Amino acid sequence: MRLSRYFLPVLKENPAEAQIVSHRLMLRAGMIKQSSAGIYSWLPMGFKVLRKIENIVHEEQMRAGHIPMQMPTIQSADLWRESGRYDDYGQEMLRIKDRHDHDMLFTPTAEELITDIFRGHVKSYKDLPLTMYQIQWKFRDERRPRFGVMRGREFYMKDGYNFDLTKEDALHAYNRHLVSYLRTYERMGLQAIPMRADSGPIGGDDTHEFLVLAETGESEVFYDSAVTDLTFGDREIDYDSVEQCAGVLEEFTSKYARTDETHDEALFNEIPEDRRRVARGIEVGQIFYFGTKYSDAMGATVQDSEGNQVPVHMGSHGIGVSRLLGAIIEASHDDNGIIWPEGVTPFHCGIVNLKQGDDAADAACEDLYKQLTNAGLEPLYDDRNERAGGKFATMDLIGLPWRITVGPRGLKNGVVELTSRKSGESEEMAPADAVAKIISIYENHRVRGL
Repeated sequence: MRLSRYFLPVLKENPAEAQIVSHRLMLRAGMIKQSSAGIYSWLPMGFKVLRKIENIVHEEQMRAGHIPMQMPTIQSADLWRESGRYDDYGQEMLRIKDRHDHDMLFTPTAEELITDIFRGHVKSYKDLPLTMYQIQWKFRDERRPRFGVMRGREFYMKDGYNFDLTKEDALHAYNRHLVSYLRTYERMGLQAIPMRADSGPIGGDDTHEFLVLAETGESEVFYDSAVTDLTFGDREIDYDSVEQCAGVLEEFTSKYARTDETHDEALFNEIPEDRRRVARGIEVGQIFYFGTKYSDAMGATVQDSEGNQVPVHMGSHGIGVSRLLGAIIEASHDDNGIIWPEGVTPFHCGIVNLKQGDDAADAACEDLYKQLTNAGLEPLYDDRNERAGGKFATMDLIGLPWRITVGPRGLKNGVVELTSRKSGESEEMAPADAVAKIISIYENHRVRGL
């Protein structure tokens, strides 16, 4: 993409309404624009990152054997009355009436709807286990929407639902989701710590939240510093293996890590003092096992191998897709702007022409752009007739992982400058070598599934 033809309305000044880094940088980098309180338009660059995150979530869900689908954003209130949650959910639920005076609602979550779909079509234990998921816009009418996409009213969310014959099978689904989530977050350059949490209005006894440590996090968290040494890495997991999935869950949850709702001071004090940590965290996902809570209430049963009708065991599992953009920025930025991890960057690298209109510089930039594009990458070529300082400031603000700088002086010596946004280190090399290095970096990510 040529920047002169792209819609990137960057701001030079910090917006007064932005209270945290991610909100400020997303507005300044031209990624979002507020439509009304807690509701945003996603501008082209923000939309590109949103899609990158969504694709990673899809890939890891399908790797775990989960089936994508799509449900409506508007639901009938009758299903929620059937489950008993219509009145319990509170004012966060946006309740509406259609022209026939039927009570409807804008989806905050979809346990009732998916249970209704299941009970209408699945009758035998032979059709289990079954896990389906969707990625969909949701709405929760927050009392005080703030912090940009971190606590908005409209948000993009992956929600998945498992149906199993027994509690043991459902807990395997729980463990399988934990493994798939760890892979998902690491591919985005995040370390998300699974923490024992409170189930809230979803219900159930078993639940973990995944939190990214950040000073602006909305939750106070307590943990053993040993948990931050754990990484999923390149390991391959057989998602059908009960033992492997349970082993990963044990590895990542055996150390103390809890949110403020479930914090146990006595257990926390058993940790060696030098490893006790109190911090803030951003929730980016949560998994639940809630047994037969919904299947009992809504008659979701199957016939078992002995001919008995039994309620299915269920769980639900969510990832905040739009919230993840804010979490990534909170975890990866500096005073100059965003620092995108390679896995979610909107463009793979930036090309900066220091002297637009110079024949040699223009030709070299065009050749770099063509080579990277032909290799299947997306470069962002700053071909504007702007001063070099302004071009560098824009590249730092939008945070592309790599920048190739092209100028007449370097070209006389047969070199361009390749700069890492994360480290700030620059290296002069031949244009062909810069292209080869960029291609190698992203090829390595592809091969490793990162």
